[in-house]
Amino acid sequence: MSANSEPHRRLRRQGPATLRGKHIPKTTTDQRLLDRRGPSDWVHTDPWRVLRIQAEFVEGFGLLSELGPAVAVFGSARTPPGTEDYDRAERIGAGLATAGYAVITGGGPGIMEAANKGAASSGGVSVGLGIELPLEQGLNDYVEIGLEFRYFFVRKTVFIKYSQAFVVLPGGFGTLDELFEALTLVQTGKITKFPIVLVDSGYWSGLTSWIHGTLLAQGKVSAADPELFRIADDPAEVVQIIKDAHANRSDRPSGNGPAA
Repeated sequence: MSANSEPHRRLRRQGPATLRGKHIPKTTTDQRLLDRRGPSDWVHTDPWRVLRIQAEFVEGFGLLSELGPAVAVFGSARTPPGTEDYDRAERIGAGLATAGYAVITGGGPGIMEAANKGAASSGGVSVGLGIELPLEQGLNDYVEIGLEFRYFFVRKTVFIKYSQAFVVLPGGFGTLDELFEALTLVQTGKITKFPIVLVDSGYWSGLTSWIHGTLLAQGKVSAADPELFRIADDPAEVVQIIKDAHANRSDRPSGNGPAA
């Protein structure tokens, strides 16, 4: 029985460490960093946290430094196998792997598992970047290169640094967080030639209507900003959008095989 399905003993991974049962603390590392209150104890603890944060960056950069072209796939962890969204994510993962991209996900279940499964089954590179959460799920079985983080902001930096595109399937707050992080970085010119593809036009229709009807209508974004992302329903179209966006780049993948 895998750690994900173990019914009696809770499990938590804190970076490289694994804890079970009574040894699991009541709070996560992020909570202790962000919620810490007190008159002066932070003076003694935060400098050591800086070293831990630094270590996470070093570990992530070192692990993925030779990954090659990669695409991050996001979506709900609550998507069960056998659904249209799960199938779509698996086909996207397979298509990206065939096109020569590594596939990076959050390493969990649902959409993430499906994309990792598609990449692995097509001979591609399947990467999972997990995060310490109160209800830890662990990396899914299709992750071949995996790393689990304590801090969300370190994990998000690694996602951006080693991805050349984002594919965003139906998801919740975490998915929206990653989407708007990427949109902001593209909008402000922090990253360039970075296609962002939203999958399932029906799911995203409310958001896109609000962007055009409220944000754009009230001048909160520029006329070009809604063009920072594309919407597609077909997995083959998703992969083609990304390939076309990278067509003139020297670091584009060669296709027909896994990324180096």
